[in-house]
Amino acid sequence: MTEPNVPGDVLGGLLADLRAESAVLDDLVAGLPAEEWARPTPAEGWTVAHQIAHLAWTDDWTALAARDPEGFGASLGGHFTELLAAGADPVEDGARAGLPAGPAALLARWRTGRAEVLAALGAAPADARLPWFGPPMKPASMATARLMETWAHGQDVADALGATREPTDRLRHIAHLGLRTLGFAFTLHGLAAPERPVRLDLTAPDGGSWSIGPAGARDVVAGPALDFCLLVTQRRHRDDLALTATGPVATAWLPIAQVFAGAPGKGRPPGA
Repeated sequence: MTEPNVPGDVLGGLLADLRAESAVLDDLVAGLPAEEWARPTPAEGWTVAHQIAHLAWTDDWTALAARDPEGFGASLGGHFTELLAAGADPVEDGARAGLPAGPAALLARWRTGRAEVLAALGAAPADARLPWFGPPMKPASMATARLMETWAHGQDVADALGATREPTDRLRHIAHLGLRTLGFAFTLHGLAAPERPVRLDLTAPDGGSWSIGPAGARDVVAGPALDFCLLVTQRRHRDDLALTATGPVATAWLPIAQVFAGAPGKGRPPGA
């Protein structure tokens, strides 16, 4: 997965979008009574509190990766793959560890951590290769990944609360990341990364068109941008989305698409 060179003004825009996406989720949880933080979300075994604790945990590691790459490598971040292979689940453990503090303290921790992430990524050299649980990432890619996770876990919280979030142009960042992780999704399932390119022809939230990927690609995924983002973050089953695939690579990709690092996700059952 290659990364584009991103000028500082583009990184600034990404960080502004990350701040905005975080604010949307903050608005959902800020006024919740304490008992509502224990409400189950569509992620098996995870409550609203788990979702925010996970984001806070990931923000802690993101800030460390940006400010102290050697420290990240010497800690959990440097042994993540080995822990997974041994049957441990650092992500689950990290979310669970944040729960005893209670909703007010957890919300404060998440707010502090995401502010630290914005500052740390904004201060990092644009071409720095920041360590991560998967391949190293440049600050712009790290910001995009944080936006994707915030949006995806925000979807879980919104679903749990019966809330509807209006889709925005920030989905374009997630769509780009979804396409860039196509090869990653295949290798996760023991398959060779395809050599044939895929293009996205998506309908933007404002009704416009987004074409992402090589213009001449014969393999195409088409449909609403929101549906594509729900698919690659595994927040909805493909059968519940208005997406079409043309070509063998696009057809094989959609059932296994995964934009986030780690083991293959379980996804969601149809109709969930």
